Amino acid sequence: MNWRTPLRGRGKALLFAMGAGITLIPHLAMAQSAAPIRTTAPVAVPDQAPIPLRPAIPNALPEQLELAGTGYAGVRNVVNPTLTPFLPDPAKATGAAVIVAPGGAFRFLSIEAEGYSVARWLADHGIAAFVLKYRTVPVPRDQAGYQAALADFMRNRGPDTGRPLGAPPEAVEDGQAAVRLLRQRAAEWKIDPQKIGFAGYSAGAMTALGVGLAPETDARPNFIAPIYPPMGGRPVPNDAPAMFLAIALDDPLFAKGKPLGLIQSWRDAGRPLEVHLYEKGGHGFSMRPGMHAGALVLPELVAWMKDHGIVKP
Repeated sequence: MNWRTPLRGRGKALLFAMGAGITLIPHLAMAQSAAPIRTTAPVAVPDQAPIPLRPAIPNALPEQLELAGTGYAGVRNVVNPTLTPFLPDPAKATGAAVIVAPGGAFRFLSIEAEGYSVARWLADHGIAAFVLKYRTVPVPRDQAGYQAALADFMRNRGPDTGRPLGAPPEAVEDGQAAVRLLRQRAAEWKIDPQKIGFAGYSAGAMTALGVGLAPETDARPNFIAPIYPPMGGRPVPNDAPAMFLAIALDDPLFAKGKPLGLIQSWRDAGRPLEVHLYEKGGHGFSMRPGMHAGALVLPELVAWMKDHGIVKP
């Protein structure tokens, strides 16, 4: 499967509303698109059932799974976090594992384009992948209220790389629970507990950084891969995980005309670092079929994992 195409409607390109007067990030533009949104989405079902990361909240309203006219599914109002395994063919298995955290401004999760599709690609290449459905900030359940809340968030509390942008504590806690679960069940899933990574996109990249820099070392992954994260500098301990970072220089949120302090923070700490700065791609290039940056980022991540001995060449 081509990881850059949706699991449903493979022939359709993901269209963005940036040229239609909407100036939200692609994740939000997808939600704001004029295309019809259905409240039930027949998304391809993973081979393994989702694993709860916390005791279920009783009487909680169900999360909302939606399918935009583009064919990509998203989910919002997540209150019960889960981890969904995508395991490789045993003949291909490398022993490495990656937790995948979708983006969505912490208001929803791009669960298909930046979750299931990525995980399937990794599993096809011998890497056990686990999609993290972390808790999101509550938003109105009706479509009009939801869109208004997203617009208000971007208008009044939008990104500012002058300070380190961080993930909500709930998202970090769910990420840490995922890392601990992988280490506890490593033998069952035939993964090396010292070869566990955490890849995240946009808000998921903030979650990857939060988990990677948290003081609880037992819940730290061995490496992190933030894809189009906030680039503001931040304190990095001298035992931080190795990092693979990818962002487009024309990213209007986190790179264009802004300092790339996160790179220097990792260098100052003397930690292993590989950076891919793409000339073009904007924010959310992984959801754009045909983008140069989107086509390369996962193969380059795996090549970096081979360089570090996480995956055998």
